[in-house]
Amino acid sequence: MNDDTAGPGPNPEPEDPMAKWFSQFNTPGGQFDFQRLLAQVQQAMSSMSGRADSSGIDWAQTTSAARHMVASLGSDPTPSQTDLRQVAEAARLSSLWLDQNVAFDQLTSQPAAWSRAQWVEQTTKSWRTVAEPIATRIADALANSVGQQFEAAEGAPPELAQFSVMFAPMLRASAGSMYAMQLAKAIGKIASEIVSGSEIGVQLLPQAQIVLLPANLTRFSEGLGVPDDDVRLYLTVREEARQRLFAHVGWLGPHVLSLLEQYARQISIDVGAMTEAIDVGDMSSLTSQRLIELSEQLQGRLFSPSQTAEQVEVLGRLETLLALVEGWVDEVTANTVATWMPHAAESLAEAVRRRRATANPSQELFSTLVGLDIRPRRVRDAANMWAVLTRARGVAGRDAVWSHPDLMPTAEDLDDPLRMVEAAQQEPQADEIDLALAQLLEQAEQERRNESDEGR
Repeated sequence: MNDDTAGPGPNPEPEDPMAKWFSQFNTPGGQFDFQRLLAQVQQAMSSMSGRADSSGIDWAQTTSAARHMVASLGSDPTPSQTDLRQVAEAARLSSLWLDQNVAFDQLTSQPAAWSRAQWVEQTTKSWRTVAEPIATRIADALANSVGQQFEAAEGAPPELAQFSVMFAPMLRASAGSMYAMQLAKAIGKIASEIVSGSEIGVQLLPQAQIVLLPANLTRFSEGLGVPDDDVRLYLTVREEARQRLFAHVGWLGPHVLSLLEQYARQISIDVGAMTEAIDVGDMSSLTSQRLIELSEQLQGRLFSPSQTAEQVEVLGRLETLLALVEGWVDEVTANTVATWMPHAAESLAEAVRRRRATANPSQELFSTLVGLDIRPRRVRDAANMWAVLTRARGVAGRDAVWSHPDLMPTAEDLDDPLRMVEAAQQEPQADEIDLALAQLLEQAEQERRNESDEGR
């Protein structure tokens, strides 16, 4: 079987469900028929009774739309037996190498090679867990705020008071559908870019498992001047390190979800700002075509709401946690491949850094979900901090930090790595640690000067 033929053709983006729905209410004179709308809403409410998803998202349709997006972005062949054999061989070597540099045990699951479409299908359940709290809150906030706006509009007909109450569930469902469209596009784009199952830094796989996407890996390898086998092995080391972390740090995945839920609880829609953006004050000119235009404008405002102080604080904690995960993977991988692949280690590490700065799948995800801009500089800071801990405490002492969320480094620790080194361990090794830290900080400062635009 080959996934190349999946999808409807070159224009896979789903239609705007709100715009499509509004278009049916035009009268011959070009005015909007409220009576017909009320009848339609009543009928829809009856049909929706008892089966509406609280988030307003049809996840089967969202998954299908994501697969259509994947199909539109290029060939997506099913991995061959050769691909499976190569991934298995790379996993065997990476497991042996990592045992010397990670305190967490080997994985028990078999490695796998997936197509992009397989990755979309296999991660659907996790996407639902990650995105639903945010989608539900956006839908509720939109239904409440837009209902108030319609009721307050100048020149509103008497039917509008009844309409605003009845229309809220439909509006909530439409908001969920619009969010699903945005999410499907992001999932499809991410699937076309990631080289491994959890490259985005969040565990979306059904189990802790090494998964590579050979088609994307081939694209990643182009122009590097490094043999494909070495590239595959390097990326396998990174993926296995990340999967060992997810497998043995049970609080990590739930903690990421908790932060997203905390963010979602603070989501609100600024009615005043939306009024300026979509201007529904003149009800006499409200035609179905105008409502279609408003729906398009609404999407632009809906997914970039203003952030509260609490949300900014939550996003800061989320960025720090994600940086700690990727910085730890960077440090573990660097120590591992320096011994076994010294000829390719630096060039491959540089390729990952460039990718993080210019074509970052993790950035794509969190920008879509919560508008979070993950700064590559923070990942470098985290990697430097983990390097200091490795020198001060050894592999076991470094990885023991992951045993409880209360032990995790903070943003301040990333700024000053010595905060994480216990005083008793600093004294007998002060000279060595200070020298290592000075070298790391000097390297980080040089990188900041060379790539200052990354942190903007």
